[in-house]
Amino acid sequence: KRERERERERERERERERERKREREREREREREREREREREREREFVLFLFAFYCC
Repeated sequence: KRERERERERERERERERERKREREREREREREREREREREREREFVLFLFAFYCC
């Protein structure tokens, strides 16, 4: 009986570990998305700068 209890506890611990791993993966994905957004913003600013430079 105690052995089954320990087995369930280990299973819960593994489940928590998998959840933490998924959360870290989601956080890395959000960080990559923010980085891509910053990159697009820099490209837009550069294009606007070039447009203004050549236009005026």
